[in-house]
Amino acid sequence: MTSSPLLWSLAWRQLSRQKAKMITALLGIAFACVLIFVQLGFEGALYDSARAPYKHLTGELVMVSPNFETMYSTRGFARSRLYRSLAVDGVESVKELRIGRGDWKNPQTLVKRAILIFGVKPDNPAIMFPETSNTHALSALGTVFFDHNSRPEFGLVADLIKKGQNVITELNDKKVVAIKLFKLGTSFTADGNVLCSDSTFLELYPHRFASQLEIGVIKIKPGYSVNEVKNKLSKLSGNTVAIRTKEELGEIDKIYWETSTGVAFIFRLGVVVGFVVGVVIVYQILSSDVIDHLPEYATLKAIGYTDNALLAIVGQEAFILSIIGFIPGLIASFYIYDLSNAATGMPIVMSLQRAILVFILTLTMCMISAFVAMRKLKKADPATLF
Repeated sequence: MTSSPLLWSLAWRQLSRQKAKMITALLGIAFACVLIFVQLGFEGALYDSARAPYKHLTGELVMVSPNFETMYSTRGFARSRLYRSLAVDGVESVKELRIGRGDWKNPQTLVKRAILIFGVKPDNPAIMFPETSNTHALSALGTVFFDHNSRPEFGLVADLIKKGQNVITELNDKKVVAIKLFKLGTSFTADGNVLCSDSTFLELYPHRFASQLEIGVIKIKPGYSVNEVKNKLSKLSGNTVAIRTKEELGEIDKIYWETSTGVAFIFRLGVVVGFVVGVVIVYQILSSDVIDHLPEYATLKAIGYTDNALLAIVGQEAFILSIIGFIPGLIASFYIYDLSNAATGMPIVMSLQRAILVFILTLTMCMISAFVAMRKLKKADPATLF
C-alpha cells in the first residue's frame, strides 16, 4: 500500500521535472484566471456604477414612473403626485430630482461630449454627496457642480477647480460656471456627471415642463416603518406612479442591465471563454504528461498500485496546477483592476467573494482537464513491459 504523501510527492515531481512545460501551464492558467477576473470585474462595475446614484438619495423611498427600468432613461410623472405624498402619515418631506443628458463643451478643446445632469432644489436637494453638503451655491442661475471622477475628455475642469478657479464653459449651448467638485464616478451610460439647481436644469431643457419629474424622493419621519409608509403611499398613488425603496430601485436597474442589454451577456461569455481556454491548456499539459510517463505508470501497476491510485496522481497534479496558477493570476488581476479603474473611472474592485469564485472555477477547470486526461491511463498496461 502507498501513502498519500508519496502520491503527492510523485505528482509534484512529475510536474516539476520539465520546468518549461510547467511554466507554460502556469502561464496558461494564470491567463485564464485573469481573463475571468477581468470579465467579472467589469460586470460588477456595470452593476455597481448603475446603483451608485441611489446610495446618495436623501430619502428612504422613491417615487418613479410605473414602467421604471433605469435611472439613466426614465419617463417622467406629474410633480403633483409627489406632493400628495405629504398627506400620508409618516412622510416628513418630499424632494424633486430631475435627470437628463446634456452636451458639455470641453473648455480647452471646445469639443462637445455627452454628460449626465442632475437637477435639484438647492435648499432641499434630493441627491447629495459628501463634498456638496452646501448646495445653496447652486442657487445662482447657470452654476453647476462637476463630478471629479468624470472622464478626462471633459477637460481640465477638476484640476482648475482644485486650484480655486471657476470654470466657464457651455452646457447644452448655455453658459455655465463650474464652481465645486463632487465624486460619483462614470458608468456604462455616462462618462461624467453634473449637479445643478432645478432652475438651471429647466434653462438647459426649455422644452421640459416644470410640472414633470423623473424621480421623487420621500423622507420618512423618525420612528415610522418604511414598509408601512410605502404601502400607504402605494395605495394612495394607485397605478399612476410606483413607490420603491432605494435598494429595490438598485435591483431593478441591475435587472435591466442583465436582461435588456447585451452588455452583461458579453461579460459572461468572456467568463465562459476564459474557462474553456483554461480547460484546454491544462488538458494539453496533463495529457502530454500522462503519455510521457505511460511506462512509469505501467511499472507502478505491475508492483501493485491500483488504478485509483494512478488516477489520484493525475488529480493531484491538477490540484497543484490550480493552486500555483491561480496565485499569479490573482496578483496580476489586482494590477489590471487598478489600471482599469484609473483609466475608466469605473468602480472595478477586487472582492473576497469574487476571488473565491474564480479559484473555484480554476480548480473546476483543472479537475475537468484531469478527468479527461485520465482516460489515457488505460493504456498503461504492465504486460507491455515484458
